[in-house]
Amino acid sequence: MKYLLLFVSYFSFAQQTQFVDFKSVLGKIKINPIEKSVSGVINYEFEVLRPIDTIKIDAQNMTFSEVSLNGNTIHYINSAKELQLIFPFKKGTNQLTFTYLAKPKQALYFIGSNATNNLQIWTQGQGRYTSNWFPSFDDVNEKVVFNLDVAFEKDYQVISNGKLQSKLEQNELYHWQYRMQKPMSSYLLMLAIGKFEKHQEKSKSGIPLEMYLEPKDSALFETTYRDSKKIFDFLEKEIGVKYPWEIYRQAPVRDFIYAGMENTSATLFSSRYVVDSIGFADRSYIDVNAHELAHQWFGDLVTAESSKHHWLQEGFATYYTLLAERKLYGDDYFYSQLYESAQQLKYASRTDSIPVLNAKASSLTFYQKGAWALFVLHQTIGDKAFKKAVKRYLKKNAFQSVNTQDFFDEIKKVSAIDIENFSKVWLESSVFNTPISNDLLLKNKMIQLLFEVEQLKKKPLAEKEVFFTKIMLSDAYFTVKVAIVNQLKKESFKDKKALLQLALATKNIQVRQAVAASLPEISADFRTAYESLLNDKSYDTREITLYYLWKNFPEKRVDYLQQTKDWIGFNDYNLRTLWLSLAIETPDFEEDKTILMNELIQYSSLNYEATTRQNALEKLIAFGLINETVLRNLVNATTHHMWQFSKYGRDTIRLLLKKELMRVSFEQLLPSLTEKEQIQLDKLLH
Repeated sequence: MKYLLLFVSYFSFAQQTQFVDFKSVLGKIKINPIEKSVSGVINYEFEVLRPIDTIKIDAQNMTFSEVSLNGNTIHYINSAKELQLIFPFKKGTNQLTFTYLAKPKQALYFIGSNATNNLQIWTQGQGRYTSNWFPSFDDVNEKVVFNLDVAFEKDYQVISNGKLQSKLEQNELYHWQYRMQKPMSSYLLMLAIGKFEKHQEKSKSGIPLEMYLEPKDSALFETTYRDSKKIFDFLEKEIGVKYPWEIYRQAPVRDFIYAGMENTSATLFSSRYVVDSIGFADRSYIDVNAHELAHQWFGDLVTAESSKHHWLQEGFATYYTLLAERKLYGDDYFYSQLYESAQQLKYASRTDSIPVLNAKASSLTFYQKGAWALFVLHQTIGDKAFKKAVKRYLKKNAFQSVNTQDFFDEIKKVSAIDIENFSKVWLESSVFNTPISNDLLLKNKMIQLLFEVEQLKKKPLAEKEVFFTKIMLSDAYFTVKVAIVNQLKKESFKDKKALLQLALATKNIQVRQAVAASLPEISADFRTAYESLLNDKSYDTREITLYYLWKNFPEKRVDYLQQTKDWIGFNDYNLRTLWLSLAIETPDFEEDKTILMNELIQYSSLNYEATTRQNALEKLIAFGLINETVLRNLVNATTHHMWQFSKYGRDTIRLLLKKELMRVSFEQLLPSLTEKEQIQLDKLLH
């Protein structure tokens, strides 16, 4: 009987949402930044729909106490992955209360510290599971009204989902009380704590829009959050369904795993998008801003029931981002983005055999091919029918989980399109339909011109130079001119010089940046023209230009370094780290090289964000500026929570280990490292 009961219980876990409906939860929690822990009292209200003997709540590596059901102690099992409640549950409403403690290995991240006055704490549920820091549900189909009371030090802002009901002072702490009105999936629960300044606006429909920045970045508000209100108002009107939550917040956090995350009513995004007026040209928050906001409808209001239908979130968010950018930047921008994604999809389809409707589809497929499917559908059935179907789809399935058929059901009501064939072509096939995509793209005159340029790739320059010159002198969209510059890369400098001069004369940042990147070798008679790129309002252009000038004209290195000595660049110090490495490598540059070296090494340390650290490490290693501290910082990178940075650390160490001297240096370093660092390095050594 013991084994039969176990089978019944585990069968119940898989089908739990058919037996139990969790309605709401109030979590009264405290965060301990020194212990890197979270603890508190949890109160769940749930309804038993059908009798069941075991109910589970996902909870990774937590400890529990005082577990009670309706005021009475209840037997439970802590499996280290789940809190399992053992009881003959009958139909009806119940209250579950317990205390818990967790020291999460992921999903809740502690950046900086109180001691260095740069502490930030933030969560990431999607892809990491909220159940690492809050007892909840990994199944997206279990939707709950989440409420949080968070106690933390008075000097900090606490941000969470929903409306801030009150902020009470008690025992040198503020108790922040956040309340939601509607249910959501657990992966959308969020928390962010830091020293932020808040700026507030209101949408046309009256929704409060709260935008946060660290105090040191207060002057960057306009360039970071540019057009946020416009994007919000546009999407609400375009989608045709009122924004589904009571408030919308946005906050940048340091060392964020992704570009952004659409937690319900509160988006977190990477601090790399906190930019000034120069950085805006290369790295604006506009795209991420619109994408995460679109998810408040497509993902948060209606949630894909499984990974197979993930395009209902990412494809929709990507498409509505394009529509928002079309509103801001015009048709040529819109079609150029579609053209670029079409090129990527065509190339990827040579090797990628997984279609949109597959849980294992790539991000490119879910996002870009999903968006293309919606673009084709929109164009095929018409604007009125498309908007009507989307509106019905959202309203009918609000606060629920959905699949692709749910969306198709609404399309069928407004159009006679063969939706099954559409699905086969765009969602169930890995082939990108070039004839259809080309027909739609060619409705735009700029794309027509771009196609003409691309068809000349294999032609000799002499046969197309007049045509290219005409375009460079015209008001053609910059994408076409960039395509021309890219075609010139393999041409002799003498033959392409006149066209490059015309490209520079366009004064367009993107076209001039294409010129900068296309000339790793610069002719002496083009030096003065190329030097003008140092003044472009683009940190990416300046980085490329400074390096290529330094490399090509040794006799001018000191002049270039003097001219650019105050450069910092983005908030990842891209220009400063490059400048330091070049200054150290320039013998005639009369500055204390030890001071410069120490500064560059400092940027690779734990005191800075991962992007800054990687910038510094790349330059240190590329120029052979390696000592024990550099190697130590490189090993530490392998333990970082950002997979991109930890992968960089591992890959770089593997390359260095090919040199016997480096292997000896790492082996000597091993005993002095932390346990986590030792584990990572030992794997690489063996």
